[in-house]
Amino acid sequence: MSVDQRLKELGIVLPPPTTPAGNYVPWRIGAGILFLSGVGPQQVEAGFPSGQVTRELTVEQAYQAARLCGLALLGNARAALGSLDRVEAVLKVFGMVNAPAGFTQQPKVINGCTDLFVELLGDSGRPARSAVGMGSLPGNIVVEIEAMMLIRS
Repeated sequence: MSVDQRLKELGIVLPPPTTPAGNYVPWRIGAGILFLSGVGPQQVEAGFPSGQVTRELTVEQAYQAARLCGLALLGNARAALGSLDRVEAVLKVFGMVNAPAGFTQQPKVINGCTDLFVELLGDSGRPARSAVGMGSLPGNIVVEIEAMMLIRS
């Protein structure tokens, strides 16, 4: 089953490609790899809460924000490649969580993104991964995630 068919089956609609907030591009392709710039949860403008995990948001809300980041990354990947069926594997995910000192559940938060990738791509969606805490993120978003994907030849 194609990834686009799987999206339809699950009732998932990808957002349009993100607009850079600075002097960079949303993606770059080199050596058969799609490099995706970091994205935050696009629904912040629509009222999705921002702030730090455990202060303004729960771990579950941050998990949902990471899922929204995954959707934005997939939207950018589709725009870059024309079809998500060109993704052979998600190679690496780097997730940053806006959290106070002492917070230790970053992996649980970033699972929101990688669980989505596995749901859509199976084991090919299971990446190498880093999940780290940050004292702040741009716009006070709760999570920012970047990814690298191997392009099917």
